[in-house]
Amino acid sequence: MPEGPSLVILKEATVRFVGQTIVDAGGNVRAIDPARLVGQPIVSLRTWGKHFLIELPTMVVRIHFLLFGTYRVDERRDKPPRLSLRMADGGEINFYACAIREIDADLDSQYDWSADVMSDAWDPKRARKKLRARPDMLACDALLDQDLFSGVGNIIKNEVLFRIRVHPESRIGALPAPKLRALVDEARQYSFDFLAWKKDYVLKQHWLAHAKTTCPRCHIPFKKAHLGRSNRRSFFCERCQKRYE
Repeated sequence: MPEGPSLVILKEATVRFVGQTIVDAGGNVRAIDPARLVGQPIVSLRTWGKHFLIELPTMVVRIHFLLFGTYRVDERRDKPPRLSLRMADGGEINFYACAIREIDADLDSQYDWSADVMSDAWDPKRARKKLRARPDMLACDALLDQDLFSGVGNIIKNEVLFRIRVHPESRIGALPAPKLRALVDEARQYSFDFLAWKKDYVLKQHWLAHAKTTCPRCHIPFKKAHLGRSNRRSFFCERCQKRYE
């Protein structure tokens, strides 16, 4: 399941394709005609959260990785790709189990880059302001809201809440100011930790809460539940993660 840091890795792995021409395109995608992409040079490759954006001279292709999307660079899985692009240098990108469509070429009018936790344009003050406008939202839902924290997924959610000792069912409006600030700051910090660990193939070794059974601080069983509007899995300690109501 890709989160924002995984797409940064994808962008870094495909940067050599910028400026190259797409020489072949295929796949079982229905929203666009892959033949339209052939012969077009890649102008830029950008990311926003779980969106991978392929900018061409006449269009922008948006790859949305949803919950189970995957990709392969210069290799293929043993299943048909949703979209396959082959470049002039013989390299290729293959996308699977994702949503693909054409979007408006004016990306700055469609994306709030300041909401992307991996972006240089990330704005923590704006994130805190947005949170304060949603006092009834649960912390577990806030971290997964892509308008607030673009790129944060369920792993980052669980780990951030454990780091800052906040129960996932805490109300945003009940969080003391230092906890609200910590929520915002750690969402970005953990995302970059995630990126570094994933590049070194040690990400799972650093999980303290996600998919774990025992709290490493209290040495008691973690609670596991599907919480919030998102109904995603939460792993939390009822002793050291305080519920703010």
